[in-house]
Amino acid sequence: MGDTVARSLWERFEPVHGLVYFTPEVRRAADGLGLRGFWMGYFALRAAPLGPAPASVVTSCFYVFHPDRVARALPDAWGYADPADVLAARARAVGSAMTGLFGPDAVASAEMAEAADLAWAAAEAADTAGRVLGAANQALARPAEPHIRLWQALTTLREHRGDGHVAVLVGRGVGPVEAMVLKCAAGESEEEFQRQTRNWDVEAWRAARARLAARGWLDEEGHLTKEGVAAREEIEADTDAAAARPWDALGTEAADRLAHLLEPLARTVLDSGIVPPANPVGLTTGAWSTAGR
Repeated sequence: MGDTVARSLWERFEPVHGLVYFTPEVRRAADGLGLRGFWMGYFALRAAPLGPAPASVVTSCFYVFHPDRVARALPDAWGYADPADVLAARARAVGSAMTGLFGPDAVASAEMAEAADLAWAAAEAADTAGRVLGAANQALARPAEPHIRLWQALTTLREHRGDGHVAVLVGRGVGPVEAMVLKCAAGESEEEFQRQTRNWDVEAWRAARARLAARGWLDEEGHLTKEGVAAREEIEADTDAAAARPWDALGTEAADRLAHLLEPLARTVLDSGIVPPANPVGLTTGAWSTAGR
């Protein structure tokens, strides 16, 4: 059951996790720490579980960013705020954002506590060998407040899945820029947005297109060929398979219950407009394509 459930749960937990990137509460928290600009805040907030990691390590873990984008933020960010302070500010800000979006009754509800405990159990069961970001988040202390505990558990599961996805890409010889070109060719994100936010120039993008075309995955207009569609589907299927362990450990009934509890939270996030339509994940439309969970 793991592969299908892994996809279904990801579609429901990714929007909730994504609050850390887009809410004003988190941006104010980053500014309050002295972090300069969106990107320094982004890299520091996401990388803080690793400790004061250098740009080279974060570039490797995050995979799709040009090294220069990361190097403009790290290690300078650690001169403004210690990673432990960043983590504390991240938890407070996400907690505030969740309370504001879902309402104080929802974050204090029995359903929120149940979702938090189910997600935490899944996160504890995640296999983190070779998964640096997943392991770093899994090692963080269990938050006392249920809604913050839920967010941290979902973040562990998200990074666990992301680590597995990177491993699949590396194993198939799909580099950082090729991965983004494939995503855009599949209609999941917008090319110029991906290229600019990840800080790659036009030449690098064209070269990645050419490499994919040489493999028979793209046609002359940059659209996926039949072979490209099949390769993309195999990458996604392998990613789902690599993400299955936490859900196999949780069991079908508990995983279905967590999906049921997460769905209204995810829909609230997506309906709020907080996550912009042009986002790298591509979950603002067409979510829950795997019906029945």
